[in-house]
Amino acid sequence: MGKRGEKTQAVAYLRTSSAANIGADKDSEKRQRSAIQRFARSAGFLIDDADWYYDEAVSGADALMERPGFRRLLQRLESNGVRVVLVEDASRFARELLVQETGVADLRRLGVTVLTSSGDDLTHSTDPGRVMMRQVAGAFSQYEKARLVAKLKAARDRKIAETGRCGGRQSLAATHPAVVALAKRLRRASPKTGERMSFRKIADRLAAEGHLNSKGKPYSAKVVRSMIENGRGR
Repeated sequence: MGKRGEKTQAVAYLRTSSAANIGADKDSEKRQRSAIQRFARSAGFLIDDADWYYDEAVSGADALMERPGFRRLLQRLESNGVRVVLVEDASRFARELLVQETGVADLRRLGVTVLTSSGDDLTHSTDPGRVMMRQVAGAFSQYEKARLVAKLKAARDRKIAETGRCGGRQSLAATHPAVVALAKRLRRASPKTGERMSFRKIADRLAAEGHLNSKGKPYSAKVVRSMIENGRGR
């Protein structure tokens, strides 16, 4: 709360699960707004007209981050410094306890408090069931992260096993094997003199036979050396 006589800024979240409950003549939205407004007045909270976030015809079992209204609310919280969310009751936030606690965990990381119109603090509840669900949600999140890391590593390892490399531009050995083969052949020692052709001369020979780099210019001696020694180069 703010200083004596001051109101604390808050945002409100509403949800209806059925399209039949949407409309000016329906009471679901009205009931939720009325309950939240009564609590806000009595508890010293102020909600601007633009800070009401409403997910229409959204199931209470849907993940919070899949709800457009909740995503807008989260963006608002991240930008304006408000740290209190008011809801009519826990079921408006989410029907399923695991979904509730997953959302609560996201808001807790932002330092946000979620209060119901009856004054229950969903964010800091010490109810054993909620504590357990927070632990389950955290463990599941960690499991998903570890699973993704393992999946990406397996994909990289498979790529390396198949091609000898992963990511980045492909080597000349992969894109121009004939050029690399010719360069290696030209580099072989002469059976008569035992001398080897210089990398510079090999580059000139490649150019004379029409083998140029991606810019249409002769390969440099450095690139020729790289393609001969390890199949790389550009």
